[in-house]
Amino acid sequence: MPELKPLHAGHAPAVLAFELANRAYFAASVSDRGDEFFDQFADRYSALLTEQEAGIGAFYVRVAEDGSILGRFNLYRFRDATAELGYRVAQHVAGRGVATAAVRELCRLAVARHGLRTLRAATSRNNAASQRVLTKTGFVPVGPADPADLGGKPGTWYQLELGGRGADAVAGQLGAGSGE
Repeated sequence: MPELKPLHAGHAPAVLAFELANRAYFAASVSDRGDEFFDQFADRYSALLTEQEAGIGAFYVRVAEDGSILGRFNLYRFRDATAELGYRVAQHVAGRGVATAAVRELCRLAVARHGLRTLRAATSRNNAASQRVLTKTGFVPVGPADPADLGGKPGTWYQLELGGRGADAVAGQLGAGSGE
């Protein structure tokens, strides 16, 4: 499976194509980004790259051999060695372990590259696939998520303590492979 790659300017056309191709699929389990997101895509994309350059977010993509995006995996709202995790995978690879493997890899990168010790992720109650990915990768439910955090949908916050250990310890904690 291709490795996670840090988001860069050259990914913009493929990321936009990914978001457009999967828009209806994503809207079934997470809030729709709305037409404004697509109308302002270039500015929003540039803002993500600026955040990444400033070290207040880390944005990754998994790119297929043909250059298409299989998934987006983001660490954002960095504060006190904690970040929030968000991700989405293309419909045609859903259920194939892509998200689980990428979240495991991102947890290792969170420690090794970004010095993070805790990751948090919120998911809506009707998003069973995301709940499975989070629990498979060691996240535990820690309380209800405000519907405002999830586009008006009720949900749950999950958390993973990465600790101050190195990436090798995190890899052992999370398992070396996806097992899928």
